[in-house]
Amino acid sequence: MLDAIISSKTRIKLLIKFFLFDGNQGYLRHMEKEFNESTNSIRVELNKFMKAGLLTSEYRNKKRFYMANPKHPLYEDLKHIVRKTVGIDQIIDKVTSQVGDLEYAYIIGNFANGVDSDTIELALVGKDLDIEYINSLVKKAETFVERKIMYLTLTTDQMEYFFKELPALLIWKRETKDIRKK
Repeated sequence: MLDAIISSKTRIKLLIKFFLFDGNQGYLRHMEKEFNESTNSIRVELNKFMKAGLLTSEYRNKKRFYMANPKHPLYEDLKHIVRKTVGIDQIIDKVTSQVGDLEYAYIIGNFANGVDSDTIELALVGKDLDIEYINSLVKKAETFVERKIMYLTLTTDQMEYFFKELPALLIWKRETKDIRKK
């Protein structure tokens, strides 16, 4: 959907990389491999983002790491647009409601690394999750986001083991109510 208003594929990849989730960062050579693009085309777009103030950078171990600038006035708007385009908002609305005792929902795989993909991978953490209901919600969400959604369900104990080696980004957490008396 972003390609209808932004003609540069590299620019779209950078928007997704830096504005899909807070804290995503990268350096030029790594993005070259991630995006399968030339360093020159990535550098040109990075320079445009830097000049506009949308990205900041810092040097670590002789590498220049880029990250979104959360102080930019358009930061939240860009984040919202990218999330809406990718379909994260619709997934949260569709899949996290009424599926059982869901505690957390994570994005894993390529999107957790800020890399666009045709498949969104989810990890749903909780107990007594209604798999049939989740399957029906995933099918509905797939039509809204126009991407394949793969998911796995885990208990809290399994989550700790599973996420040791895997990048995962928390996209939803069950709210706990404070029942203390005042």
